[in-house]
Amino acid sequence: MQVSYQYKLRPRENQSKVMDSWLDMQRSLFNWFLADRIDGYYQTFVMGEYCDIRTRTEQCPLTCSLSKNSNLHNPWKNPDKNGVVKKRSASLMQDAYLAEMKQARPWYKTIHSNVLQMLVKRLECSMEGFFKHGRGFPSFKNRSNFRSFQYKPGDVKLDGNKIYLPLIGWMRFYNSRPIPQGFEIRTVTLRKKADGWYTSILIRDDSVPDYPTPKEVNTIVGVDMGLTKLVHCSDGSEFDNPRPSTSKKGKRTLKIRQRRLSRKKKGSANRKKEAQKLARLHKKRADKRSAYQWLVASKIVRKADAISVEDLNIKGMKARCKPKPDDVKQGRFLKNGQSAKRGLNRSISDASWGTLIEKIQYAAAKSGKSFFKV
Repeated sequence: MQVSYQYKLRPRENQSKVMDSWLDMQRSLFNWFLADRIDGYYQTFVMGEYCDIRTRTEQCPLTCSLSKNSNLHNPWKNPDKNGVVKKRSASLMQDAYLAEMKQARPWYKTIHSNVLQMLVKRLECSMEGFFKHGRGFPSFKNRSNFRSFQYKPGDVKLDGNKIYLPLIGWMRFYNSRPIPQGFEIRTVTLRKKADGWYTSILIRDDSVPDYPTPKEVNTIVGVDMGLTKLVHCSDGSEFDNPRPSTSKKGKRTLKIRQRRLSRKKKGSANRKKEAQKLARLHKKRADKRSAYQWLVASKIVRKADAISVEDLNIKGMKARCKPKPDDVKQGRFLKNGQSAKRGLNRSISDASWGTLIEKIQYAAAKSGKSFFKV
């Protein structure tokens, strides 16, 4: 079984500066590698001066890259035990380029080599998600959406409430959840959030099965989502909806914070401070919502041997109303109720039904109970 434990770090000032600099350099390298993958993809359909890449021929000088997804050199692997030389994939070409890149850009030597290799793997997973699983194409990153990096298994050590990060050093963390005995540390992810740095430790124990053997179904409980009450169960029990963002007090607090931010001069230090306060407010609400959903999910799973949840089309429920053209006045439109539906959409987003259903499904699988969507 693999589970993830999250802890808040307590870095020193110099350690925070190191991790911030690592984020900036890795973001720049990620964007450079992504641009290389895009250029390499379009090069596949271009006639070269010394070779025709469209025909996928291999009888051409090594001055032309033969990889279909990268413009970097070193397209060949080392010979195997039979003397056969195979072509590298785009990710392996970029991985092999890291050593040369450190010579051209010496400041990248301050980053651990395994962290840079995990960055290449991160891009490769995004590309595979697009080409094989129909996900969105990876986008270029900025400071707001690139806020984490990862260590390989075996790099990080734990000692009580201390964690050792290579090239960063020992660091304290809030040991809010002790790791059980027998589990092996796998990947370790460091993530910067609004209120500081966090670490997510993936641990594994092969002796514990991923999914316990399903029990015999004697009782079943149905679950229906709502807004006035977050959850209605078939046994008559209900769970309140805390509405952290759409309550009267919550909306007023958010309005005040946003108004203070809008009145600060752009680019000033005070504006950055106010933006940080607003980000901490959003994170605090997200944490409260997540903690309450885990509490609800655990209580629902304990009720019966099987859980049946309503299969909701949340995306369709939050879709915009269709416009109503005015038959009398051309180019004009009648009211379609979108302004009223805007409040409903906010309440649905605040309730976060989708994440609650995922938590119920996870808790049921971990407890060896059946889960159905109806």
